[in-house]
Amino acid sequence: MTRYTGIIEHFRNRLPLAPDAKAISLGEGATPLIKLDKLVRAEGLEAELYVKFEGLNPTGSFKDRGMTMAVTQAVYEGSRAIICASTGNTSAAAAAYAARAGIVAFVLIPEGKIALGKLAQAIVHGAVVIQIRGNFDDGMRLVKEVAKTAPVTIVNSINPYRLQGQKTAAFEIVEALGRAPDFHCIPVGNAGNITAHWIGYSECAGIGTEACLHCQGDCAFLGVASTRKRPRMVGYQAAGSAPFLRGGPVANPETIATAIRIGDPQSWAPAWIVREESDGWFDELEDQEILATQRLLAEKEGVFCEPASAASLSGALRDLHSGKIPAGSTVVCTLTGNGLKDPDIILKDGLRGLVQVDAEQGVVERALLERLA
Repeated sequence: MTRYTGIIEHFRNRLPLAPDAKAISLGEGATPLIKLDKLVRAEGLEAELYVKFEGLNPTGSFKDRGMTMAVTQAVYEGSRAIICASTGNTSAAAAAYAARAGIVAFVLIPEGKIALGKLAQAIVHGAVVIQIRGNFDDGMRLVKEVAKTAPVTIVNSINPYRLQGQKTAAFEIVEALGRAPDFHCIPVGNAGNITAHWIGYSECAGIGTEACLHCQGDCAFLGVASTRKRPRMVGYQAAGSAPFLRGGPVANPETIATAIRIGDPQSWAPAWIVREESDGWFDELEDQEILATQRLLAEKEGVFCEPASAASLSGALRDLHSGKIPAGSTVVCTLTGNGLKDPDIILKDGLRGLVQVDAEQGVVERALLERLA
């Protein structure tokens, strides 16, 4: 049995890296595609509904797929330092992969509004963390300005290698299903991930990419390559941070889903192309809808994702109920990050469900039986 070593070696012939570029990897990718049969029954829906749980990547988010590519290429080009702006997950991934490569990571984070689990990751991996008095969009502007003169490589999603790594999630979905889904639902913040998935699905379908032409249809995606099927892409934003629904940048984005608290997406134009080419759409959700779905998924299916991740499933459920996503569809929802990134969200109302009793057998048994009745 061959040991799995990450997306670069697994998909190297489909990635734009030099043959002698040494992979900087933590074994990312190969995340589970989980079918939500119990939740679908509970909601009274007719659909084949899956979640791609990217929260099981090494640093707990989908960012690892792009970061292994960005850092591998940076090291190959001789870079000794990387830099990023981040609401949390990018900084965690950048710090970890920089540590793995033996280079320096500089991360700019907004003041407040960053989950402590993510901040702890950046710190423990030895990144130089710079907190700015501003939001993510201010940080992104500064990173681009600094990189013009400082000897650092930007590893935000404006780095094309990031999207090349993130497209591999689509490869894995097609491998698991044997075809592309009818709909792919995804949280949208900076909009790089919806763009990356579309690149991946397009390559699987043999459309417009050198990588797929290279294998001439003789690859693991034979069924899709012959049918040229791609999903309709649906992007969901938090209502307080929804530039795609407002038609332009949001100056002061606010949402409890901090991973998508971005008012000026860097992949704005490509994401609109994805919506048009896939005949998809963008929509928005209130914070309370997102949090309710986060808890529903955890209680019904045992999957704990961070709030921003739950936006994809929350939107998919709403659109399935309304019929906008037709009954009988195969739907995949990306869960971008692990719930352990931001446990304070769950605990903000106290330890709901906690039962406190005396340390006596009879008392404990009564507590159990009351809840089993």
